[in-house]
Amino acid sequence: MSPFRGPTRVGLRWKIAALAAATACLVAAVVGVLVHLWTARDIRDRADANAFNTVYSAMGTYRRTGTLADGAELDPRDLPGALRHPADGERHTAYDGRVDGNLGPSYWGAQRVGGPGSRVLAVRINMSPELHELHRLDVVMVAASLVALGAAVPLAVYGAGLLGRRLRRVSETAGRISAGDLDARTGPAAGRDEVDDIAATVDLMADTLARQLRSERRFTADVAHELRTPVGGLLAAADLLPAGETEDLLRARVRDLRGLVEDLLEISRLDAGAEQPVRAHVPLGAVVSEAVVRTGLATEVTIGGGQTDASAREQAPQTVETDPRRLERIVSNLVVNAHRHGGSPVRVTVEGRTVVVRDHGPGFPPEVLRDGPRRFHTGAAERGSGHGLGLTIALGQARLLGAELRLDNAPDGGAVATLRLPN
Repeated sequence: MSPFRGPTRVGLRWKIAALAAATACLVAAVVGVLVHLWTARDIRDRADANAFNTVYSAMGTYRRTGTLADGAELDPRDLPGALRHPADGERHTAYDGRVDGNLGPSYWGAQRVGGPGSRVLAVRINMSPELHELHRLDVVMVAASLVALGAAVPLAVYGAGLLGRRLRRVSETAGRISAGDLDARTGPAAGRDEVDDIAATVDLMADTLARQLRSERRFTADVAHELRTPVGGLLAAADLLPAGETEDLLRARVRDLRGLVEDLLEISRLDAGAEQPVRAHVPLGAVVSEAVVRTGLATEVTIGGGQTDASAREQAPQTVETDPRRLERIVSNLVVNAHRHGGSPVRVTVEGRTVVVRDHGPGFPPEVLRDGPRRFHTGAAERGSGHGLGLTIALGQARLLGAELRLDNAPDGGAVATLRLPN
């Protein structure tokens, strides 16, 4: 699953499809309204001109022959009031919006016959056929818009799906990189667009990050190797000192320095992928008990629900296939970390394939729970002093074994480290 996926979300495909549908509806509505208004205006203009010209023709016929032609009437009952008193000899038109069955709306044209007090010759141009055609045009445009919308939405969904797959590929690559896979790359993109730029940027970021991490790991390994020889010399020189408090203090400090160098070498090997587990079928409880004993620290051990002290050698019923040396290293680091940074009592519980190490101190600081352990960083001051390498090594060894190491704080206080071995 992509790290950017929320609990509920609408996919980019459907967002783009909805946008395309809304755009198509807007375009169809605007075009339809404009065509309707333009056509209605054209119908009225043509009816107005037709009424004006028909009055002219009918008036010429009436004056020559005295007969009414072209549907002309004298003083018709429905003539609009604005045309009942036109100026003598002038033709006028007026719109009549009344509808009576299939008659109307209409345009009237009128002209007075003779002088004042004479009758008015009028012609009515019925626009209902043209308006009926306008209504049919509106229906056709709506149907055509729906057809176009039905064709546009699937195309938009398909195109958005292609874009979404390309973005999802970039997102998955970024997620793999954030999870520690520095070899993850998006690769060449299909298009020459912004998605291609994003993919290239993510790959460039991964290349830069990988180079920086390789440089840091190489530096750590080089420093550890360079320190190993002088530390060995210091330890040999300490053996030549006369017995006493000074010799004991110096020997203890040299041992701490040698342990730090060995930890750095172990981390560099884990980072470089040079370590390979040597698996064997071993009793989990016995291996854990042995690891606790080797720490020399007072720790309660509970195996499969039965309590025993740290010197117990009971065989747990659960047998696992793992690397016992690395498992001991993980357990011992967790126990030492619990004693050094936590509080007593420290308890180790083995249940099935799970090993839980718990102390009763201040617990892990929030940044360790959020980001995981960091080298040379012990978190909050109340956790005590240290190099911050124990948890880092335990986490690296757990990954090498395919196990899960989870760090939590107990509800009633104290740090809890849970190691789950794979089946």
